[in-house]
Amino acid sequence: VQLQASGGGVVQTGGSLRLSCAASERTFGRFVMGWFRQAPGKEREFVAAINFSGGSTAYADSVKGRFTISKDTAKITAYLQMNSLNLEDTAVYYCAADSTHIRSSWSMSSAYDYWGRGTLVTVSS
Repeated sequence: VQLQASGGGVVQTGGSLRLSCAASERTFGRFVMGWFRQAPGKEREFVAAINFSGGSTAYADSVKGRFTISKDTAKITAYLQMNSLNLEDTAVYYCAADSTHIRSSWSMSSAYDYWGRGTLVTVSS
Protein backbone atom coordinates (compact mmCIF):
# COMPACT_ATOMS: atom_id res chain seq x y z
CA VAL A 1 0.00 0.00 0.00
CA GLN A 2 1.36 3.37 -0.95
CA LEU A 3 0.14 6.46 0.86
CA GLN A 4 0.36 10.06 -0.32
CA ALA A 5 -0.31 12.86 2.12
CA SER A 6 -1.18 16.33 0.90
CA GLY A 7 -2.87 19.54 1.96
CA GLY A 8 -0.20 21.09 4.11
CA GLY A 9 0.66 24.75 3.93
CA VAL A 10 1.00 27.95 5.87
CA VAL A 11 -1.95 29.14 7.94
CA GLN A 12 -2.41 31.79 10.58
CA THR A 13 -3.20 31.02 14.19
CA GLY A 14 -6.85 30.10 14.53
CA GLY A 15 -7.12 28.99 10.92
CA SER A 16 -8.00 25.65 9.39
CA LEU A 17 -6.50 23.12 7.01
CA ARG A 18 -7.62 19.77 5.72
CA LEU A 19 -5.02 17.11 5.07
CA SER A 20 -5.66 14.21 2.71
CA CYS A 21 -4.05 10.80 2.57
CA ALA A 22 -4.63 8.96 -0.70
CA ALA A 23 -4.01 5.22 -0.76
CA SER A 24 -2.99 3.12 -3.73
CA GLU A 25 -5.17 0.08 -3.16
CA ARG A 26 -8.78 -0.84 -2.53
CA THR A 27 -7.59 -2.91 0.45
CA PHE A 28 -7.39 0.49 2.15
CA GLY A 29 -10.75 -0.35 3.71
CA ARG A 30 -9.13 -3.09 5.79
CA PHE A 31 -6.65 -0.81 7.54
CA VAL A 32 -6.70 1.43 10.55
CA MET A 33 -5.57 4.84 9.31
CA GLY A 34 -3.54 7.10 11.51
CA TRP A 35 -2.05 10.57 11.46
CA PHE A 36 1.19 11.40 13.23
CA ARG A 37 3.24 14.56 13.32
CA GLN A 38 6.81 15.56 14.01
CA ALA A 39 7.78 19.06 14.99
CA PRO A 40 11.36 20.33 14.58
CA GLY A 41 13.60 18.85 17.24
CA LYS A 42 10.86 16.63 18.64
CA GLU A 43 9.88 13.00 18.35
CA ARG A 44 7.05 11.85 16.13
CA GLU A 45 3.77 11.87 18.00
CA PHE A 46 0.33 10.41 17.52
CA VAL A 47 -2.43 12.74 16.36
CA ALA A 48 -5.50 10.68 15.40
CA ALA A 49 -6.64 7.31 14.11
CA ILE A 50 -9.77 5.81 12.58
CA ASN A 51 -10.74 2.16 12.27
CA PHE A 52 -11.41 0.26 9.06
CA SER A 53 -15.14 0.98 9.03
CA GLY A 54 -14.79 4.61 10.04
CA GLY A 55 -16.99 4.02 13.04
CA SER A 56 -14.36 4.45 15.72
CA THR A 57 -11.79 7.17 16.19
CA ALA A 58 -9.10 8.19 18.65
CA TYR A 59 -7.31 11.48 19.23
CA ALA A 60 -4.36 12.82 21.11
CA ASP A 61 -5.45 15.05 23.99
CA SER A 62 -3.71 18.01 22.40
CA VAL A 63 -6.01 17.95 19.36
CA LYS A 64 -9.32 16.73 20.80
CA GLY A 65 -12.16 19.03 19.88
CA ARG A 66 -10.08 20.73 17.18
CA PHE A 67 -9.14 17.97 14.74
CA THR A 68 -11.40 15.44 13.05
CA ILE A 69 -10.25 12.32 11.27
CA SER A 70 -12.42 10.70 8.62
CA LYS A 71 -12.14 8.38 5.66
CA ASP A 72 -13.86 7.86 2.35
CA THR A 73 -13.48 4.23 1.36
CA ALA A 74 -14.84 4.83 -2.12
CA LYS A 75 -12.12 7.39 -2.73
CA ILE A 76 -9.57 5.33 -0.75
CA THR A 77 -8.64 8.53 1.06
CA ALA A 78 -8.35 9.51 4.70
CA TYR A 79 -8.67 13.08 5.91
CA LEU A 80 -7.61 15.17 8.86
CA GLN A 81 -9.64 18.33 9.32
CA MET A 82 -7.68 20.73 11.52
CA ASN A 83 -9.42 23.71 13.07
CA SER A 84 -8.33 26.36 15.57
CA LEU A 85 -4.71 25.77 14.70
CA ASN A 86 -2.07 27.11 17.02
CA LEU A 87 1.68 27.51 16.86
CA GLU A 88 2.24 24.15 18.56
CA ASP A 89 0.55 22.41 15.63
CA THR A 90 3.43 23.31 13.33
CA ALA A 91 4.96 20.02 12.17
CA VAL A 92 5.36 17.59 9.35
CA TYR A 93 2.24 15.45 9.28
CA TYR A 94 2.37 11.80 8.23
CA CYS A 95 -0.39 9.36 7.45
CA ALA A 96 0.01 5.67 8.11
CA ALA A 97 -1.89 2.40 7.74
CA ASP A 98 -2.14 -0.36 10.34
CA SER A 99 -3.36 -3.86 9.49
CA THR A 100 -3.48 -5.25 13.03
CA HIS A 101 -6.68 -3.53 14.22
CA ILE A 102 -5.53 -3.50 17.83
CA ARG A 103 -7.05 -0.36 19.28
CA SER A 104 -4.66 -0.19 22.21
CA SER A 105 -1.79 0.25 19.75
CA TRP A 106 -3.32 2.94 17.58
CA SER A 107 -1.17 5.62 19.16
CA MET A 108 2.05 3.69 18.63
CA SER A 109 3.96 4.45 15.45
CA SER A 110 5.51 0.97 15.58
CA ALA A 111 2.07 -0.57 14.99
CA TYR A 112 1.74 0.91 11.52
CA ASP A 113 2.85 -1.04 8.48
CA TYR A 114 2.81 1.64 5.81
CA TRP A 115 3.75 5.30 5.87
CA GLY A 116 3.32 8.16 3.47
CA ARG A 117 5.70 11.00 2.91
CA GLY A 118 4.89 13.88 5.19
CA THR A 119 3.21 17.16 4.43
CA LEU A 120 4.36 20.30 6.20
CA VAL A 121 1.93 22.40 8.21
CA THR A 122 3.20 25.76 9.38
CA VAL A 123 1.09 27.88 11.71
CA SER A 124 2.14 31.51 11.88
CA SER A 125 1.17 34.23 14.35
